[in-house]
Amino acid sequence: MLRLRPVLRCRPLSRHYATATGPHALVLLEHREGVIDSGSLSALAAAQQLGGQVTGLVIGAPDQVKDVVEKAKKLKGVSTVLHSASEQYTHALPETVSPLLEKLLGENSPYTHAVSAHSSSAKSILPRTAARLDLPAVSDITSLEHDASSNATTFTRPIYAGNAIATVKAPSSLRVKFFTVRSTAFKAATEDHNTQAEAQAVDPVEVPNPPTQHVRTDLTKSDRPDLGSASRVVSGGRALKNAETFKSTLEPLADALGAAIGASRAAVDAGYADNSLQVGQTGKVVAPELYMAIGISGAIQHLAGMKDSKLIVAINKDPEAPIFQVADVGLVADLYDAVPELVQKLKQ
Repeated sequence: MLRLRPVLRCRPLSRHYATATGPHALVLLEHREGVIDSGSLSALAAAQQLGGQVTGLVIGAPDQVKDVVEKAKKLKGVSTVLHSASEQYTHALPETVSPLLEKLLGENSPYTHAVSAHSSSAKSILPRTAARLDLPAVSDITSLEHDASSNATTFTRPIYAGNAIATVKAPSSLRVKFFTVRSTAFKAATEDHNTQAEAQAVDPVEVPNPPTQHVRTDLTKSDRPDLGSASRVVSGGRALKNAETFKSTLEPLADALGAAIGASRAAVDAGYADNSLQVGQTGKVVAPELYMAIGISGAIQHLAGMKDSKLIVAINKDPEAPIFQVADVGLVADLYDAVPELVQKLKQ
């Protein structure tokens, strides 16, 4: 009589280790008249340094979003482009835009980082969203490093008008790490025509009776390069005496160089130039290839906005002016003699 013995087949033992989820950044892509802002392209480049997935977010009115999305889909390193259209998003107010971000970045969100440029609009939207989600935000970062093993991100940001650099670590316990990016610290992301990201529509979050309303937008129109992204900048200070002298002295030099025009706070406060041209801690931060400071003494607030320029040229008749401490090329001379002569040399 045959007896059957049951045979137990055992699979080889194997161990499975939990792996940390890689970074996945959501980048707010700001735009104007169908063009993505250069600051947002720099924020996108910063997000790519995290080493994970990057998703772009385009928000605007129904007639604004379509063209911007098509451009965003071609940006290098972007895997997905989310877009949400509503009349409330025609002008990006923090009170109307932040509820959408709260929805995208709430509990169980796939995103580990929320990123934007340090623009006047985004630096209101992102911190507001972070606060609503009971999370901190790091502003105006100039570098970052992500540690995949610990899922922590370390940032640097200037403090005390750029005289010190703070190192800030966002630990893994923060489920979403919010940060805004100084655009001059990162090279803008470029298009990649060989790939195209996937586009996904997101339902808007309508805000009934928003507490603020957009009244109007006043833009200073000029044929010159944009101050924030120009490769050459000519700035003037209070030594230019008045608005007429400011214009007649700087414009020929800027024309000869193909440069944007900037101004110190003293010149703006005195009415020589529009406040949209102010360079400094309370104005625009620029880092062009060439920065020319004409009649600018070099107050610490001004230096904070331009000292990262590649080549700084200063013209001032005061040899003790602080601007000469950061200048690569300095000329101690009367600007009313030096600038016209320089323009003539450039035209030759």
